[in-house]
Amino acid sequence: MNIYVCLVCGYAYDPSAGDADSGIEPNTPFESLPDNWVCPLCGVKKNEFVEQV
Repeated sequence: MNIYVCLVCGYAYDPSAGDADSGIEPNTPFESLPDNWVCPLCGVKKNEFVEQV
């Protein structure tokens, strides 16, 4: 599973960690995050994230 980085603040969503504060379990791929999920640091939507290469 790939890490996705927020273009606005640099937050990196790591699927192996999930996002406990938003109720996202570990090992949840970025593509499986709910459409209403937002960056936990700056609040932007998923479309403001890019896959880390």
